[in-house]
Amino acid sequence: MIEINNVCYSYSGVNALNNINLHIEKGEAVALMGPNGSGKSTLLKLINGIISPDSGVYKFNNEVITHKKLQDNKFAKSLHQKIGFVFQNSDTQLFCSDVYDEIAFGPRQMGIDEIDVDKRVNDCLDLLNIQDFRNRTPYHLSGGEKRKVAIACVLSLNPEVFVLDEPMNGLDPRTQRWLVEFLVKLNKAGKTLITSTHNLELVQEISSRSILFDETHTIAADMPTEKLLEDIELLEKVNLVDKYYHSHEGKTHRHFHDHNF
Repeated sequence: MIEINNVCYSYSGVNALNNINLHIEKGEAVALMGPNGSGKSTLLKLINGIISPDSGVYKFNNEVITHKKLQDNKFAKSLHQKIGFVFQNSDTQLFCSDVYDEIAFGPRQMGIDEIDVDKRVNDCLDLLNIQDFRNRTPYHLSGGEKRKVAIACVLSLNPEVFVLDEPMNGLDPRTQRWLVEFLVKLNKAGKTLITSTHNLELVQEISSRSILFDETHTIAADMPTEKLLEDIELLEKVNLVDKYYHSHEGKTHRHFHDHNF
């Protein structure tokens, strides 16, 4: 479904992606992991068509996605309907005066008639259990509430792929648990999930495969999530694990960084 071949990208001459090769099949649940500034967010933006590679090829459903094609409004809309992006900072995504219009914005942009728009919005409000928010201003919502509205905005377009950049950031444990269960349901329903995360406690629940980036902006490992979490030396090498020690029971306990991602 997603093919990335020899892709490089830089911001004003500063390397962000260095010769990335990655294939993701339909229905996979993939996590992107690695230290801050290693290229995870840049890759998510590239997959979503926000940026285009400096060199190399990005294909979605066997079609090459180029800067020129993305300048075509119709093509860009079509791509964004298939790939939904939940930004790390929900405030980046929310700009309407109330939650109803926020969720309706995408479908309206796609030219869907108002009766169907209303049905989609209400379905999303029900699914995320946020009917009470419908007339509220997004700006006044809590961080967790904003995240739910941002997810509803993406969900209203019913994309094939859900791309989420650090979706656990700033959420309390209860909202994190809700989000994990929601993402698992989406994946079981056949949606492809690509999630950037530093939450090593929850990553195994939301992904079966992990792509590990290192500080050279390249892929250091691509393996089942379960195996990656067992490879303490590799996690230490890319600064995802601070230290580990053996308890009296002989079990390994990992001390995970909760910063520097």
